[in-house]
Amino acid sequence: MDKMFIKGMKFYGYHGVFPEENKLGQKYYVDIELDMDLEQAAVTDDLNRTVNYVEIHALAKTIVEGPPYKLIEALTGHIATRVLEVYTMVNEVTVRVTKPNPPFDIHFDGVTVELRRKRDADGRTIPA
Repeated sequence: MDKMFIKGMKFYGYHGVFPEENKLGQKYYVDIELDMDLEQAAVTDDLNRTVNYVEIHALAKTIVEGPPYKLIEALTGHIATRVLEVYTMVNEVTVRVTKPNPPFDIHFDGVTVELRRKRDADGRTIPA
């Protein structure tokens, strides 16, 4: 299966369990990996035969900058589900969301959640 990677997207959101996180917000980094057949796009040089990564960016931005989630697991899952709902040519999606500055007195590069989802035979989104 062919892949498209959309890496290093940066957004500002208000997700978290603590009220300060919902009030102050922070940066989130999102990477999306799309598994799909890109043969026709490669042969025809036609944007209609692929997924427009600008649209994927806009979809992720709407979700991350939208209503808050308590957990980045839920945020990550919602992005993955929406990608599969909107882009039927995508067979499987992997979404990574990094919260670089959790509000704790610890020093590290953040926490990342990665979820992989695909469609089952009935078109439902399931873990890959």
